Amino acid sequence: MKKAFQFLKQLKKNNTREWFAAHKEEYDSAVKENKELFTQIYAELQKYDRVNAMHIFRIYRDVRFSKDQTPYKTNFGVGYSRLKPMLRGGHYIHLEPGNSFVGGGFWGPDAKDLLRIRKEFEISTAEIEKVTSDKTFVNYFKEIKGDAVKTAPRGFDKNHPAIDLIRKKQYVVMRPFTDKEVLSDDFHKEAVLALLAMRPFFDYMSEVLTTDLDGQPLI
Repeated sequence: MKKAFQFLKQLKKNNTREWFAAHKEEYDSAVKENKELFTQIYAELQKYDRVNAMHIFRIYRDVRFSKDQTPYKTNFGVGYSRLKPMLRGGHYIHLEPGNSFVGGGFWGPDAKDLLRIRKEFEISTAEIEKVTSDKTFVNYFKEIKGDAVKTAPRGFDKNHPAIDLIRKKQYVVMRPFTDKEVLSDDFHKEAVLALLAMRPFFDYMSEVLTTDLDGQPLI
């Protein structure tokens, strides 16, 4: 990742199409380095989970509706998809000097899935609390994160004991990594361990999203 980080640091200072074009060779070298790492992690992850796709995100930003008109992202990212419809949750790795992390979860659940999750937590949080209080989960992620609506979603009691979970629009976890950790020889191993630490969370949410409120299979 040394070439990739060197390139990203320079790109952050010179985020223009002209500079990028003049340093295309360095970019191509960084991309090659990234792909080797991401493919290595993908192969290792497949030994423990049914992951059916790897998507390396483009560095080019969509600036059509953004106040920030810089043309390039200052990070490299990859996503790993689990085998739907039975397995839910997506893995993500974000590599950026000073802001790297391994994450995953449910970033943009559709309205049907979001309602199902909220209804589950309205009925009981015993299972999700069991997952999130586990020592491994706490050590890696501490808590479930994600954007939330300001008050209770329509149809839910704002005084419900689990309202903090019910208000969420996303259910994601993240494990930050320092630059030193990312640049170490063992980063790919540590990244895989972080991805695997999400498994109990994914398994529980997969069960929720493939059953009805009575626990009957939908698939």
